Amino acid sequence: MPIYEYTCPDCDITFELMKPFSEADKDASCPRCHKQARRIMSPCVCLSKNGSGEMSRVSGTGSSCASCGASSCATCGH
Repeated sequence: MPIYEYTCPDCDITFELMKPFSEADKDASCPRCHKQARRIMSPCVCLSKNGSGEMSRVSGTGSSCASCGASSCATCGH
């Protein structure tokens, strides 16, 4: 089951929910204020193992920002 990320416009928190694909477009209730939250795009990073078993990022993914995996520092504010 996929994990979707939501943000609440009222209390400004971001949270994740596991939902079936069939419910992907349905709104979610904020766990703090219980108002409707909207789904947002989650950043992702692709990793690969080299011949010696070391993990490295696949070219063109992720970010150099140590605090997140966003593709742009404008996304995380750093």
